[in-house]
Amino acid sequence: MVFAYIGISVLWIFLFCYIIVASIDFGAGFFTLHAKITKQDKKINHLVARYLNPVWEVTNVFFVFFFVGMVGFFPDTAKYFGSVLLLPASIAVILISIRGSFYAFENYGPDTKLPWLALYGIAGLFIPAALATTLTISEGGYITGSSNNLDLDWVQLILSPYSWAVVFLSVVSVLYISSGFLTYYASKAKDTEAYKLLRYWFLFWGPPMIAISLFVFLSLRLQNREHFTNAVTNYWWMFLLSFICFIGAMVLTLIKKGHGLAFILVILQMGFAFFGYGASKLPYLLYPFIRIDEGVVNSSMAIALITAFIFALLLLIPSLILLLRLFVFDKKYVEGKK
Repeated sequence: MVFAYIGISVLWIFLFCYIIVASIDFGAGFFTLHAKITKQDKKINHLVARYLNPVWEVTNVFFVFFFVGMVGFFPDTAKYFGSVLLLPASIAVILISIRGSFYAFENYGPDTKLPWLALYGIAGLFIPAALATTLTISEGGYITGSSNNLDLDWVQLILSPYSWAVVFLSVVSVLYISSGFLTYYASKAKDTEAYKLLRYWFLFWGPPMIAISLFVFLSLRLQNREHFTNAVTNYWWMFLLSFICFIGAMVLTLIKKGHGLAFILVILQMGFAFFGYGASKLPYLLYPFIRIDEGVVNSSMAIALITAFIFALLLLIPSLILLLRLFVFDKKYVEGKK
């Protein structure tokens, strides 16, 4: 059982890293499209391009490790999630392919066509919405049939307030995280025009993100009362710390000070909320079908997987930091001098 908790903790770290890195990428695509449509592309598109060019290829690495690790540690997830998530997962893969195609046209084509940019920007919001369906379904109440013939109750899913709340939260969180990072990046680049616009977006998306988070929390009470009770009873302090970090990030941005610290607070805010949600959900991975203490692989395989994935974390995170230091945060590069 100890190996199961260690394994899910490592996988949750991989998923959290993917959420942060991918959110910056996805949100940047939408902001690029919005700026193009509103004739403000000259203000921010060069800044966004300087960030995306070095890092877009490594964005999905964390998600691949999470997906492979989840199936490796908890084989039953392949049967349950693989059956009911075929459609939303296929949509997400198609959208990821569209974004990859855009990068190819952007890097090797003569110019950026608006239709491709529109697909790129919109796909960046639909991908987290599609992937968020997994968290919605994992709360239970949407899977019908027997273990040999599973099916997803699409009517129940579409009519569920909790389902739509999670979708909207995933979209707004992407815009919030991305604008927070890009505000810091614009301030570091000393790009006044981009900074003003991105700072406005960050302040704009903050309050809706908190409001929708509260609605998700309240609607969880109707969807899965056991999870809700565990969250408010045992993990309320993590959500409180998350809100305090949010206030700190907003205040620093309002007074135009410490944008690097503000984005660290954004990461901590999302981290406390994300890990609080994950911890309060245990022991269930998929309510009520898969429990973490019953669906884990044997001890030998669990030890091998834990060792491999910890080494992967120790390799990936320093590599990403090195990539950011060499390119994204290089003084001349960030100021557009090389």
